[in-house]
Amino acid sequence: MHQQPNNPLHGKTLQAILEALVAHLGWPEMGYRIRINCFLDNPSIKSSLKFLRKTPWARQKVEDLYVEYYKELNS
Repeated sequence: MHQQPNNPLHGKTLQAILEALVAHLGWPEMGYRIRINCFLDNPSIKSSLKFLRKTPWARQKVEDLYVEYYKELNS
């Protein structure tokens, strides 16, 4: 496996990404930034993971938000 030191997603599972964002932002802010029902209506890690794994555009939005959060932490 090649090293990807500049890729904040390298080696991260979707669950780890989601948990980090929820810990940092909380569900209400996640729902505000990414308008999907799994973040707005009775959110949970399990239901969100199920939806994100089946919905590539939503997963991409979560990954983009994580990259933004990661850059904020490391600046």
